Amino acid sequence: MKILYFAWLRERLNRGEEEVSPPAEVATVADLIDWLATRDEAFALAVEKRSLIKAAVDAKLVAHTAPIAGAKVVALFPR
Repeated sequence: MKILYFAWLRERLNRGEEEVSPPAEVATVADLIDWLATRDEAFALAVEKRSLIKAAVDAKLVAHTAPIAGAKVVALFPR
């Protein structure tokens, strides 16, 4: 799965995208954000205020409760 980062999120992480293989228990956008935060301290700090982060799964805006099963691209960007 490709993760795309936009705007200040990309600047804070110093990367625009990455490929990840989350474990099976990562089922929603919120789970993905939590999982990414456990892997990367910079990411954890950047998304500390989760309410400021919007998400899109395969180019469709979604809530953090949206499932990510089968997603090819998840985009994360600030509100």
